[in-house]
Amino acid sequence: MPSPIVIVSDALPGDCVAALHATCDVRHIDGRDRSALLTAVSDADALIVRSGTRVDAEVLERAPRLRVVGRAGVGLDNVDTATARARGVTVVNAPDSNTVSVAELTVGLIIASMRRVPAAARSLGEGEWRRSDFAGVELAGRTLGIVGYGRIGRQVARRLTAFDMHIVVHDPCADTSDDGVRAAELDELLAVSDVVTLHLPKTPATTGLLGARELALMKPTALLVNAARGGIVDEAALARALRAGRPARAALDVFATEPPGHSPLLALPTVLALPHLGASTHDAQLRAGQEVVDKVLAELAPLFTSVPAA
Repeated sequence: MPSPIVIVSDALPGDCVAALHATCDVRHIDGRDRSALLTAVSDADALIVRSGTRVDAEVLERAPRLRVVGRAGVGLDNVDTATARARGVTVVNAPDSNTVSVAELTVGLIIASMRRVPAAARSLGEGEWRRSDFAGVELAGRTLGIVGYGRIGRQVARRLTAFDMHIVVHDPCADTSDDGVRAAELDELLAVSDVVTLHLPKTPATTGLLGARELALMKPTALLVNAARGGIVDEAALARALRAGRPARAALDVFATEPPGHSPLLALPTVLALPHLGASTHDAQLRAGQEVVDKVLAELAPLFTSVPAA
C-alpha cells in the first residue's frame, strides 16, 4: 500500500527528517504560505509543525485523512486542539524538550539583568569606561519568587538554590513539600521577592495575571522575568510600572504579539528583551524533533501494518 503522507511545514533537524523518510512520503512546505498549506494537507495523514504554522479549523477541515498533528515543541497555542479532538485527530507535542534550555536562559537573564551586563557591554562598545555606573547586586541571600512550579520552574529553583537564593513559589497545583522551597500566595510572593520569574502556560486564567495592581506590590528594586508566554503580563501596565520605578527592571523573552512591533517596552533602558529564544538551542530542537517524530510514527503505525483485503 502507499506510504503515509507526512507534511513537514516548519524546519526540523536532519536526523529527525531522515527517520520519517525511511517509512513515509515526506513533503516539505512553508507553513506560513497559507495556500500551500491548505493544498498540502488535502491528502495528508500527518502534519508536523513548530511555531510558524497555524493549524486552525480551516486547515483541519481541509485534511479529511489527517490522523495526527505533531507540534515539535511545548506550547500548543498555534493548534486548534478542540477542533482536532472533534475531528478525531490526535495532537502530540514534546513537553520536556525545552525544559533545560528555558531554565538556563532564565538564569542567564537574571544574572545579566542584576549585573547590568547588556548596558555595560553597550557602553564599552561605544568607547566608554564607566565602571562605577554599572554596579550590580549579588544573587546570594536574595529571594527568588517562581510563579508556576512545573518542569521549568523546578529546574530554575534547582539552579538558583546553588546560588544561595531563598526560593518562594506560587503554584496551587504543585507539591513543594520535599523541595526545600516555601509556598506562598501570589501577592506575598510579589511583595517579598527580589526577582520574580514566570513559568506557567497562557490560559484564560493566567492571561493578564500580572497587571497594574500586582506590579505595584513588587519591590522598587525588583526584577521581573518572563520566559514563559506573552500575555501573562499586562505589557502596557508593565511599561507604566517600569517608568514609575516599580519594579526596577524586566527581562522578557516573550510578548503578547510576536514580533512585538513598536512595543513601548523595547524603548525602555530598564528592559532586557529577547526574540523568544527560550527553546532556541540545538539540543532542545533535536529533542523536540525526535520526540514528536516518534509519536507521529506511533500514531501512523496502523497504516504500516494494515493489509489490503483479499
